[in-house]
Amino acid sequence: MQFVVPQFIDVESKIIGPVTPKQFVILIITALFLFVSYKLADFTLFIIEAVIIFGLGVTLAFLKVNGQPFYFFLLNIGHSLKKPSLRIWKKEMIPIVEEKGKKLKEEEKVVTARKPLATSKLSQLALQVDTGGRYEEE
Repeated sequence: MQFVVPQFIDVESKIIGPVTPKQFVILIITALFLFVSYKLADFTLFIIEAVIIFGLGVTLAFLKVNGQPFYFFLLNIGHSLKKPSLRIWKKEMIPIVEEKGKKLKEEEKVVTARKPLATSKLSQLALQVDTGGRYEEE
């Protein structure tokens, strides 16, 4: 039995020309910020604010980074700054405390020394690795 595989599932619906509903909402919010800026500031300050607000709104609505909208890119940057993926282990000695409040004795570490390889054995292994196992010493 064959099944129909859906295609183009990442394409959003368009409402006004090439504008998706998310882009439309971002542009409406941008227009509201521009209106509030127009009412609260004088004209020269409004022009400066309008360029910044309009640029930010258009960037959030239409710019894509790695095939994803720009606001996802900003969210990923915030997540990376909050919890970086590089983890560094800082080993600290934490004493173990019994329920009565007394510290347990620290156990001594037992280290067993390994026998070093003889230089002849090491050179034989290096020769076998270098030749790919084709040459064996007599």
